[in-house]
Amino acid sequence: MTTAMGAALRRIQLGNALSAFGNGFTVPFTFIYVSQVRDLGPGTAGVVLMTFALAALVVLPFTGRFIDQRGPLPVAIVGTVTAAFGSLGLGLGSTAPVLVAAAAALGMGIAVIQPALATMIVWCSTTTTRSRAFATQFFLNNLGLGIGGLIGGLLVDTSDPGSFIRLFSIEAAMFLVLGAVIATVRLPSFSWSAGSGDSDVPVEAKAGGGWRVLFADRSMVVLCALGFVMFFACYGQFESGLSAYATEVSHIQPSTLGIALAANTAMIVLAQFVVLRLTEKRRRSRVVALVGLIWTVAWLAAGASGMVAGGHAIAVTLIISTYALFGLGESMLSPTVAPLVADLAPARMIGQYNSAFALVKQLALALGPAVGGLMAGAGVFTAYIWMLVVCSLGISVLALWLGRRLTPVQDKPSLAHASRIVAGNVPEVARAVPTP
Repeated sequence: MTTAMGAALRRIQLGNALSAFGNGFTVPFTFIYVSQVRDLGPGTAGVVLMTFALAALVVLPFTGRFIDQRGPLPVAIVGTVTAAFGSLGLGLGSTAPVLVAAAAALGMGIAVIQPALATMIVWCSTTTTRSRAFATQFFLNNLGLGIGGLIGGLLVDTSDPGSFIRLFSIEAAMFLVLGAVIATVRLPSFSWSAGSGDSDVPVEAKAGGGWRVLFADRSMVVLCALGFVMFFACYGQFESGLSAYATEVSHIQPSTLGIALAANTAMIVLAQFVVLRLTEKRRRSRVVALVGLIWTVAWLAAGASGMVAGGHAIAVTLIISTYALFGLGESMLSPTVAPLVADLAPARMIGQYNSAFALVKQLALALGPAVGGLMAGAGVFTAYIWMLVVCSLGISVLALWLGRRLTPVQDKPSLAHASRIVAGNVPEVARAVPTP
């Protein structure tokens, strides 16, 4: 990596960390803020959070095209301004229509920022440095969220709406800081032609048929299916089914869930670079398959916590261990999955591939809590645990299947050091898509 690329990457990571720090001030408290502080009830709070998710789903199908046509930098800046406007609107709004509109703006802004930043990281890294770059991003995100949430918890006061205005104002300011920092980034001019180059991009991709190329890329389709199951089985359950199971079946106090979430964050922060060193010279598909097994153990531990008769301390230990095991798996995914999306993409479609994967993630994060909440509401907790054990095992199966479709360098980037073989970014199936 050149000095210029390294400097650009450091600025992107700094801005991203500050933005995550701002998010930490509001993410744990938005539901309480809408339902209790603004006295609009849990129903309206649910609508506000649903609007946030749906807004992301609306803009993500188009975001990748704009990134690939205009470049990630202007798209990211538009996203930061939109997100800042939405965050400030949430803090200042007091009626349901205003809060819903603000949540839509915030959701659209964040949805645009994520694939734009991912594309900027790709441009400022190489095949062999990309895993470390994305691992660093994930580490800083979690560190920023954790510190922001800790400070936000000290500042928040449910009897004082002004304290929430301060929290949302801090978040809005951090989005603007992110925009200002990345505006100073000088992206490498050769990024447009890095990897596969224009000559490898099918005619229909240039003419507006990018989604056709993406769907014809069987490796990317399998990776998206894998991503959906991963996000559904982990992040999609934290605030719905898993917390309901812990409190209603395992009889864990809500305050203990805070400790469990802290254990999750602590595991990520402490393990990230140790895990990176252990995994960066191994096959990505095998690492992801191992994550599926780790999460299988995590869900079995969660299930066992509800079967311990009179052993409250054991139940607490099992639930905290569940969250910590999820954190270990997350730290293994950050240097493998996101870089793989970039390595599969044709150079002119990196934004589209990143946006497609972000869309899959958003769908999983929308459906995960819905399914978890419905099963918890119906009281079918045994079926719930077994469903997620099967999903976790499915992660391992899909990862190994994906590994059979990847080139050696795509699956194990460290081979690029020891070989003169250049791994093309365009999958063979994408090259073979017929021109209509």
